[in-house]
Amino acid sequence: MNIIEILKAIVLGIVEGVTEWLPISSTGHMILVDEFLKLNMSAEFKEMFLVVIQLGAIMAVVVLYWKKLLPISFSRKPMIRKEVISVWMKILVACIPAAVIGLCFDDQLEKLFFNYQTVSITLIVYGILFILIEEKNQNRIARINEISQITYKTALLIGVFQLLALIPGTSRSGATILGAILIGTTRTVAAEFTFYLAIPVMFGASLLKMLKFGLNFTGMEMAVLLTGTVVAFVVSILAIKFLMGYIKKHNFQVFGWYRIILGVAVLAYFWLYKV
Repeated sequence: MNIIEILKAIVLGIVEGVTEWLPISSTGHMILVDEFLKLNMSAEFKEMFLVVIQLGAIMAVVVLYWKKLLPISFSRKPMIRKEVISVWMKILVACIPAAVIGLCFDDQLEKLFFNYQTVSITLIVYGILFILIEEKNQNRIARINEISQITYKTALLIGVFQLLALIPGTSRSGATILGAILIGTTRTVAAEFTFYLAIPVMFGASLLKMLKFGLNFTGMEMAVLLTGTVVAFVVSILAIKFLMGYIKKHNFQVFGWYRIILGVAVLAYFWLYKV
């Protein structure tokens, strides 16, 4: 077993676990990290790995929010939890835009936009938007203070914002959180609904990538994939807990500044050393 590749998978798992839930773009960071820390694997495996590793992050949401997401109550008298069923229906409605566009244009989007130029520009642009939107909304009173108050129309609109995340560097969580805040939710509701929305979206994306790659993994490929996924799971639990605690007292502007600084630094690096 090549220990160097396992160590790389650990680093990538840490990056995925941290950046998946913070609004700073996990895909963008993974693309950028791959520029400096390249897995010694086939291009097909790396393409699949960068998506499927997100399953570890998703399992963190399932574990942390199990009681809120389980549609059946297993108390003394098992019963269907209609309010949870309603939340899941709204989650599925919010998935529709990204599912349709993603299935139709996945390969084209990957060829056009999976590069450092796109990642850098979107990091900067959405960083500016985070700062401006938070400035504009600092005295705003939210209309939606609970997940249960999200309507099907609101869920669909949040799903439309999620389309922006098909461009790497945008951040799926960033796009949906910004969209939800603009629509009228609190930061906490926006973040929580974003976590829930990630479950079907990422499971679907991972399944498609695995089917496209095939299930004929070598021993080394399986070790790298499992290592990255498990590390992403553990780190994601910590990242989610941090974010939910942070937004109770702070806004998202710090993430906007981080995005701008990182985007400028990456552009400068490639212009100076790669062009």
